[in-house]
This record gives sequence, structure tokens and C-alpha cells, in this order.
Amino acid sequence: MHPDQLGISLDAVRVLIDEQFPQWRGLPLREVRGAGTVNAIVRIGDGLTARFPLREGDPGAVRAELEAEAAAARELAACSPVPTPVPVAIGDPGEGYPLPWSVQTWLSGRVATPHHPAGSMAFARDLATFIGALRAVDTRGRRFTGNGRGGDLRDHDAWVRTCLRESEGLLDVPRLRALWSELRELPPAGPEVMSHHDLIPGNVLVRDGRLAGVLDGGAFGPADPALDLVAAWQLLDDTPRAELRRLLGCGDVEWERGRARAFQQAVGLVWYYVETNPVMSELGRSTLSRVIQPPGGVDR
Repeated sequence: MHPDQLGISLDAVRVLIDEQFPQWRGLPLREVRGAGTVNAIVRIGDGLTARFPLREGDPGAVRAELEAEAAAARELAACSPVPTPVPVAIGDPGEGYPLPWSVQTWLSGRVATPHHPAGSMAFARDLATFIGALRAVDTRGRRFTGNGRGGDLRDHDAWVRTCLRESEGLLDVPRLRALWSELRELPPAGPEVMSHHDLIPGNVLVRDGRLAGVLDGGAFGPADPALDLVAAWQLLDDTPRAELRRLLGCGDVEWERGRARAFQQAVGLVWYYVETNPVMSELGRSTLSRVIQPPGGVDR
């Protein structure tokens, strides 16, 4: 998927675990296949999972990032109304893999898709409860830092231009360009709140049409209050989406900024993963379809 992507074999994982964490020696290992783009994931027995960053990096910087992610994940687990993975350990580089890696608890459940359980009102209410619980956590004076998702919409102009250029022949580029020119001008929606930062289908677990758990909480932190609203367009059909908005009490600007966040993320998925990760590419397409089409199904 990435030009600097790393690989790791189950044999290498076995050696790393047996040498660094002998208490888990002999537990069966199973590769977890999915559409994830950040980590290779291997289950350790029934209750643990090892995560190996997929992209090259400086080992010291990667360790610092993993430690920060672990602290954020613990903070999320303490406030989440549904289960989230709990950090357990950080491993060292070794034979067969050049970077630090992490271990956390395993959560069972079916990974959500853009179309399941998109029509469930109960699922929409669960999502609203989850987002609301995160927003209720005190930021303790922390602010969003960096130029990634969560700050000024216009910080993404260069990336959106690249995506639109690469999407010629894949998407209705003139229409999307015009839409972004409107969305990027939206004013701030209010003070920053605590946010999951990546509430996409692949990080959402469902059971019996309800929210069963949320994965990948390592970015939990302050952000634009609209950031977690990407879930409204990635996960929900019209009527449940409206219910989510009602329960969260989103005003027009906040709601439209959530739409802009969903656009910015989705427009990069379609072309970047069209050959290497069809699931993520299709997530981009389905999200853009919802972003373009307003409630009631009347095309813009």
C-alpha cells in the first residue's frame, strides 16, 4: 500500500515474542487480515494482539509515538462507554523487524462497514453516546497540534488538490473541486473537545446492530468538535445520521464542518488505495456519495 511499507512474518513475530515476552511463549499466533493501513496485526492467544507499524521510521521516534498512543488509549478506555483496547506492552526491534511495536488487549466483534449497520437507529444512538462521552472529558488546557485532521480545514488544500488531480477518471473532479471550495471556508464551530480522531468503519465493532467497541484510540485528544462527525457520513444512512445530529445537538456550522472532514478524508482514499486496498478505496467512494447527496436523496 505504501512505498516505504515494512513486512513481517509470523516466524519473526514468534521470535520477537518468545525472546521479549516469555510469559506468552507458546501462545498461538494468528495474522489478522483486514483493510487497515497503519499496522500489521497479529493475535497472541485469545486475549492479546500485537501491532507492527507498517511504514519505515526512526526507532526512537516510533517508540515515542507508541508511548504517546498508549497514554491516549488508556485515557480513552477510562471514559468510553464501550470497550476499547487497553495497552499492555511495547516491544523492541529485533531480528525480522526494525521498529518498536506494541501489544494491547483484543476485542471481539464484527468490524462495521459503510453499509452495515448503516440503517440502525440504535447504532446511531450508540455512536452519539460514545462521541458525547468523549466530548465530556476535560481537555485540561490541551490544544490540537500539527497540521493533520483536527485543525484548520484550509491546511488540507494542497492534499485535496493532489487528490483531485490523481482522481481524474475516477471521480467527478469538477464537482468535488467546487464543493471543497465551499467547505474549506467554513468558520470554526466552537472550542476544541476531546475526540477519537479516526472514527472510521474499520475502527468500529458491532454486535447485533449495536456498537460493541471502538479500536485504535491512540490519537485520543483535543480537536475540532466536528472531527468525530466523519462517522455520520462514513457509517450512517440519512435517517440515523439525522438522529445522531439531533442527539449531539450539532448546529449548522459544526455539522457542515463534519461533512467537510468526511470529504477531506474520503477524497484521498479513492485513488490512493484503488489498486492496493479496495476496501478503503470503496469507503472513500461511499462517503463522497453521502457527502454530495443531502438528506432526502435529492442530488446537489
